[in-house]
Amino acid sequence: MLEQVNEESSTEFVEQVLADFTSIRFFTEQLCEPLQSEDYNLQTIAETSPAKWHLAHTSWFFETFILKKFKADFKPFDPQYEYLFNSYYNAIGEQFPRPQRGLLSRPSVKEVYEYRQCVTEQTKELVSSLARHHDSRLGDALSLIRLGINHEQQHQELLLTDLKYNLFQSPLLPAYRSTNPLVDQNEEVLPIEWIRFDAQLVMIGTDIPDVPVTQNDFAYDNETPSHKFYRHEFSVANRLTTNGEYLEFIEEGGYQNPQYWLSDGWDTVREHQWQAPLYWFKKNGDWFVYTLNGVKPLNLHEPVSHVSYYEADAFARWNDARLLTEQEWESIAEEPQVKASSHNFVDNNVMHPVVATGNNGLQQLYGEVWEWTSSAYSAYPGFKAAAGAVGEYNGKFMCNQYVLRGGSCVTSRNHIRKTYRNFFYPEARWQFSGIRLARDI
Repeated sequence: MLEQVNEESSTEFVEQVLADFTSIRFFTEQLCEPLQSEDYNLQTIAETSPAKWHLAHTSWFFETFILKKFKADFKPFDPQYEYLFNSYYNAIGEQFPRPQRGLLSRPSVKEVYEYRQCVTEQTKELVSSLARHHDSRLGDALSLIRLGINHEQQHQELLLTDLKYNLFQSPLLPAYRSTNPLVDQNEEVLPIEWIRFDAQLVMIGTDIPDVPVTQNDFAYDNETPSHKFYRHEFSVANRLTTNGEYLEFIEEGGYQNPQYWLSDGWDTVREHQWQAPLYWFKKNGDWFVYTLNGVKPLNLHEPVSHVSYYEADAFARWNDARLLTEQEWESIAEEPQVKASSHNFVDNNVMHPVVATGNNGLQQLYGEVWEWTSSAYSAYPGFKAAAGAVGEYNGKFMCNQYVLRGGSCVTSRNHIRKTYRNFFYPEARWQFSGIRLARDI
């Protein structure tokens, strides 16, 4: 804990956590600035949540796990919020049904923002008080706040992907924002190069230090513990699959041929009548795509996005290829690359995948689109969920889902790392999810 660290580094760490906390809370609200009042309560399917709910739930997290635990004179902003904005923490109590979140016209948007401001100010005051009094609980409080910071960054991404899906249901196809920062991407991508990697014993995962000193020390429990993995030799595409390459799969009858599809995938395709990735549509014979910046002609050179695991797997089979395992992906991902300015994250304010430039080594490992892997989401050897209610954060979802890696164009740059494990059900398409091909040697 922090009492084990020298006083100077402890002070710097406290200041850094408070700065990160303030910045993250502000960014969530900044993402909501383009919204009209009617947009805040949109929820068209159970898997998406209204923007207002995201604003409230991320505040509920800090109120429940930090203020309630560490604030001596704690009083909830509204006792009913514990039920309304609890997502899935059974150890906390009952939850308002997820598919009905869009029915919560009250509390109002104004009241939710007041709730956010109250929780933000009280959390900052709490940390300052604990630090000023050299309270032995400061380390535990800061650890939970950093979890809350990363939790809110996840919800920032969900807020954008949920809004995109919900707005797309309107025949008006409204843009999330009126400004369009998309650059004219006329450059063509070069053909895929296959990069070979030899068989090797590699280290996967990470260990969370007992004495965290910087924000970079953070990791979720599902990334732990570090362990050895024997990687067989394989080759991997140097870039992501493009819209044009996926369009060839469509035009050659990929959605009509069951030989490429897993059984559940083929049933899903027929049930939902899929013919193309989510957000693609044809008008007067031409393909268009809906983006957060509005409708635009389909750019064949951009990375394909919003495909399910089933579609990614079928496309790979059609190409006489496969998807990477998550261990293969992590073993070839260079950590310093995540900070490179060439990667497209939400920080770039584009909020759409962009064309790969050049052909020099592995590209687009971070940002752009989450890359489906063939790895089922399960526990690492020796994994132990955190104690208490926060232990429900990741561990209880290790069933029937697949791992994605690398982040997307709506992920924050400082949120992602090479050990980060995202996970979704194989039929999910509303996230910015895409494809990188691999082959056995």
